[in-house]
Amino acid sequence: MTKLLATLIAAVFAVSSAGAFAASHMAAAPAGEKKEEMKKEKKEMKKEKKEMKKEEKKEEKK
Repeated sequence: MTKLLATLIAAVFAVSSAGAFAASHMAAAPAGEKKEEMKKEKKEMKKEKKEMKKEEKKEEKK
């Protein structure tokens, strides 16, 4: 039982260490850049919605 508990604790420590190592080495973009990208994506989505509405109206008229 003691060996099993020691093995489990060692495994948890190894997994948490690997997770911390991976997180510290991730290339994260600064917050400002992320916001700008989100704004661009929202604008593109709005444009696409407008175009789709225009196409639907054209089809309804026919």
